[in-house]
Amino acid sequence: MSPTSDKINEACGVFGISIAKGDSRDAAASVYNALFALQHRGQESAGIAIRMPQGLRLHKGPGLVPDVISARDLERLKGASAAIGHVRYASDSADAAPMNTQPILVRHASGTMALCYNGKLVNSKALRLETETRGGIFQTSNDAELISYIIVREHLRTNTTEDAILNAMHYMIGAYSLVVLDDHKLIAARDPNGFRPLCVGQVGDSYMFASESCAFEALGGHLIREVEPGEIVVAENGELKSYLCGIHARSSLCMFEFIYFARPDSILDGVAVDLARRESGRCLARRSTTDADIVIGVPDSGMASAMGFAAESGIPYAVGLMKNRYIGRTFIQPTKDERERSVRIKLNAIKAVVADRRVILVDDSIVRGTTSERLVKLLREAGAREVHMKISSPPFLNPCYFGTAIPDREELAAYNRTESDICAMIGADSLQYLPCEDFHVMMKDLKHGFCDACFTGNYAVPVPAT
Repeated sequence: MSPTSDKINEACGVFGISIAKGDSRDAAASVYNALFALQHRGQESAGIAIRMPQGLRLHKGPGLVPDVISARDLERLKGASAAIGHVRYASDSADAAPMNTQPILVRHASGTMALCYNGKLVNSKALRLETETRGGIFQTSNDAELISYIIVREHLRTNTTEDAILNAMHYMIGAYSLVVLDDHKLIAARDPNGFRPLCVGQVGDSYMFASESCAFEALGGHLIREVEPGEIVVAENGELKSYLCGIHARSSLCMFEFIYFARPDSILDGVAVDLARRESGRCLARRSTTDADIVIGVPDSGMASAMGFAAESGIPYAVGLMKNRYIGRTFIQPTKDERERSVRIKLNAIKAVVADRRVILVDDSIVRGTTSERLVKLLREAGAREVHMKISSPPFLNPCYFGTAIPDREELAAYNRTESDICAMIGADSLQYLPCEDFHVMMKDLKHGFCDACFTGNYAVPVPAT
């Protein structure tokens, strides 16, 4: 997370497609379009790896998908039988260097392999140290190269890439949703806890893997199912095969996928993201005693929750904030005055809607509190008589070790502050958070469990001491 940002950075996005015989679609163009659909999950860099008759090829760089992959690049990458792609946000500042851009391509004794992943290993330091003491040399600082190294090492003991990944899963602790491309197969693997989403789709006779189902629909395809926690799915010669690693763990899909990360039109582990967000607003409304004239949401991830709040409470829903769609989510300025101006450029209050009204403002979260403070100020300057803040998640209290860049505890608005303290800090007339117990109402159709450790401190696996 940037020191000037007040939003949690998205998790990365991964995608892969294996083109069936007789299918005329282009693998590289398919990945390009799918990465567009996943662009919300990462805007720092993008990359694509393809399988050609001559072997695997790689193209990647910093920037948005169209900045990295041009029409000329797609023409040069035509003819691939399979491809994988990645959009990225760094999980920490050390991971932000251009050398850490994915996919990663490695050549080893048994062939070649390209890999990209979403997540973060809890035991990466120990695994890296063990590898280095055996003579291993790393060119990057993120987990993708480390995971590749472990898989290649295990490949020396096995006959196939999928067997090597199954072995590697017994060493890796933490979050990893992988897509792997070798000389013959496309492989997806999800950690035994299922921290990050990963699903299987189909377009025509070709199979796909993606972080979110919205990528399949962007290609005219459809969702088949999720990759189960601890499962490996292999696409080869127009067929799917499944293997389980045999590691029993507490299923723990990141709750913030439903609160903020995922696109509203995605389905994760059986739950429609938009409906989950609407239900969060309904839960807030059932516990609210606030009287107001209108309910508005913070674009974009607060909109569905605001609609749910309005539907449950009977208070009219309105569009009170207008977002400039031509400014990226990373539009951040170094000084306080510049940041104030940037908020006004990115978001503006609609005076005709909010003036002389008691406003309920629904947002997905409060991190440092600076954005909430600016939004409340914008609404008051536009003439709002009262501003009541409703947050569709609990207070952030704990670090995340699984790839979500949450600031240090001391920087969190909720650290050592009561709800009243936070309300005064952001200048609202009242403040209400969603309690953790309402997650079970939001997620009643979820097939597996979820992780809420950033709110509760209840981690599914042992984490480093803080």
